[in-house]
Amino acid sequence: MSLLVTGSIAIDDVKSPFGNAEGVYGGSAVYFSFAATLFTPVRFVGVVGEDFPNDFRTFLARRNIDLAGLEVRKGSKTFRWSGQYDQVTSDAETTAIELNVLAEAGPKIPPQFADSAFVFLAATHPALQQDLVGQLKSPRLIVADTRNLWISNERAALLKTFSMVQGAILNDAEARLLTNEHNLVLAGRRIIGWGPQFVVVKKGENGVMLVTKDHAAVLPAYPTTEVKDPTGAGDSFAGGMMGYLSTQQDFGAASLKRALAYGTITASFTIEDFSLRRIEHVTIEEVDRRLADYKAMLSLE
Repeated sequence: MSLLVTGSIAIDDVKSPFGNAEGVYGGSAVYFSFAATLFTPVRFVGVVGEDFPNDFRTFLARRNIDLAGLEVRKGSKTFRWSGQYDQVTSDAETTAIELNVLAEAGPKIPPQFADSAFVFLAATHPALQQDLVGQLKSPRLIVADTRNLWISNERAALLKTFSMVQGAILNDAEARLLTNEHNLVLAGRRIIGWGPQFVVVKKGENGVMLVTKDHAAVLPAYPTTEVKDPTGAGDSFAGGMMGYLSTQQDFGAASLKRALAYGTITASFTIEDFSLRRIEHVTIEEVDRRLADYKAMLSLE
């Protein structure tokens, strides 16, 4: 089934205790797409400036990514981000940011993408997320991401977005900030009261939680021994999750838990090197082998 993603495309500078990478490919929609294409083709919607490198487009086009929704905006510059990690288990400190084209009008969904059945809205402004939802015909599943900035400054707009989607994904700090609930199950249930059918709470090295109206489940992170750059881990998780769900007929608790497991595994590859250097070479066979190890790790028998 058709899977559409809309979000940022970026040029990153990243530093961690294991080295640094300058001028590398990044952005939420990019990390998402590389994970999701392990399962299904991706329809890509985003906007960049006229400084967007030709080799970046070529790099994306080598995957099963339809770039008909990639707008190159004249007179604008591509989003750029610089960050560093004091520890690979900590959040990144943003050392420089140039919003550039991200501070302008959002992209438009091409007419041939309007029938997309599965949609992931990365953490852009809630008003832009709503505009994109309005361009769709009859999607089966829309999942929205968000961030602290929108929770703090655009709360009403964010709640409106949540009323328009079936799933919400956010990290533990964001869930607590949004709901004023310390307990993450209660936080998830409160978000469900605003519209989504399920909530996914990312907990970094402590795994991920699924909350529905009647069910809650927690999965640990995959214990990889190679962690160099956490950038894009959350978006890779979402790509694996949505990529798997786009192959399913139902979105019950069992399917959602399997989707979270696949998301956990795809994210575990991304963090093993800087930028997309690891995830770009991963195959679905490697994902399945690591998933089998993960399932064995979780078994009590």
